[in-house]
Amino acid sequence: MENFTSIKIEDSLKNSLFKMNFIKPTPIQGMAIPVALEGKDILGTAQTGTGKTLAFTIPLINKLILDKNAFALVMCPTRELASQVMETIKSIVSEKINIKTALLIGGESMQKQLRQLSNRSRIIVGTPGRINDHLKRKSLNLSATKYLVLDETDRMLDMGFTPQIEMVLKFIPRNHQTLLFSATLPQNILRISERYLNKPKRISAGATSIPVKKIKQETLQVFKENKYDELINQFLARKGSILVFVKTKRSADKMVKRLKEEGHSADAIHGDLRQSKRDRVINSFRKGLKRILIATDVAARGLDIPLIEHVINYDLPQVPEDYVHRIGRTARAGSEGSALTFLSSDDRPMWNSINKLINPNFKLAQSNLTRNSRNKRKGDRPYNKKRKFREKKNLNFKNKKKSFEKRRKDQVGQFEVKKDFDFKRKKNFFKQKKTKPSGFTNNPKYFGKNPLEDLTSNVERKKFNFKGKRKFKSRNNRPKQFTFKKHNKKRRKF
Repeated sequence: MENFTSIKIEDSLKNSLFKMNFIKPTPIQGMAIPVALEGKDILGTAQTGTGKTLAFTIPLINKLILDKNAFALVMCPTRELASQVMETIKSIVSEKINIKTALLIGGESMQKQLRQLSNRSRIIVGTPGRINDHLKRKSLNLSATKYLVLDETDRMLDMGFTPQIEMVLKFIPRNHQTLLFSATLPQNILRISERYLNKPKRISAGATSIPVKKIKQETLQVFKENKYDELINQFLARKGSILVFVKTKRSADKMVKRLKEEGHSADAIHGDLRQSKRDRVINSFRKGLKRILIATDVAARGLDIPLIEHVINYDLPQVPEDYVHRIGRTARAGSEGSALTFLSSDDRPMWNSINKLINPNFKLAQSNLTRNSRNKRKGDRPYNKKRKFREKKNLNFKNKKKSFEKRRKDQVGQFEVKKDFDFKRKKNFFKQKKTKPSGFTNNPKYFGKNPLEDLTSNVERKKFNFKGKRKFKSRNNRPKQFTFKKHNKKRRKF
């Protein structure tokens, strides 16, 4: 498929595409649209920013134009992605086509969504949680759904939407066309495709784990305490809009507060914001009112902002696949962009996993990352108090052991002689007769006594004879030394 005019779609749809200046399709669009127009199920994978949204939107609208009673359901993982899909659909659906739509996402008024559904909206775009809410309220009827799209399915499964997706599929009739699109293709998606897709056509545009070639990737070695200062230096050195990814919502809010105090034009987007606040933040960033956007991984997928020129990974993602989606926010629709990643000493394991994902030929550099500690000098390693104490303790023990063994080998003969001598001396000491010590005393009779008589008198005084002690066979025969008097006097009655 060379251009959109050569495909067999309704004229009203062709005119809408021409007005929007959609002339040449992307690779994923050229492969997916003809298959979808034939009514076949699709299992499609492609890199982010390659036009997957238009690949399922054009067949969806064409099917609803031909069948006036058919409905279509598009499920997305996040509110932002659902809103962007709805904007794309509304831009294509002109007045001549006249197909009403409903956006079912959390954080927006339920009454507004109920009014949209009451107007017989035939294109429904939403997140799994809010779609299930309407199904429980019985405000949403999916019995006429003929076209189902699961966009960014891997992200929905990662976010724990599997039970909700299966619940929604129970309300959809069996005879329907399913289009499943994903940036990656893990095993859980293959299991879902085998269960819910009917002989799907496998479509893949490029390697899913390799980033777009027009993204210039860079890394910067930093210490944790210097990361913020280095981030400010990058803001001053770069021109254009910048998207910064952090790990937590709290760190995003703290960073934005600090940047605003220092005079930077910044804002934050994460999962705790209300939908109206999210929309204001994204619109201000798109219009260029805010230059810096601090985001968590909630914005890593589906956020289509053409103005993003730089992506900075202040913190590495929790999953290696999210790195590809993060840097895929720049270099959208054929433009160029740059991605900078801060690396500290704790980020090495995750960074190696990311390199293995994006580069199959990646090999860990043993010389730089895992040098042998024996060949390493003490000054090369960072100071560790516990390790230093442990090494010092082991060294002292080894030195003492060596010195003891050496002394024992050198003096083994002398040691044995000394031992025998000490033993004899000890025996002779006990054999000596006890005599009175000579010395000063105030007792004039002391020196007149015979030492032998004194010794015998002491011995006689210390002897204790057990023969004269009376023995009793039982405790009952013992004489009682005292008795207890029992008081049996009755109490006086008053």
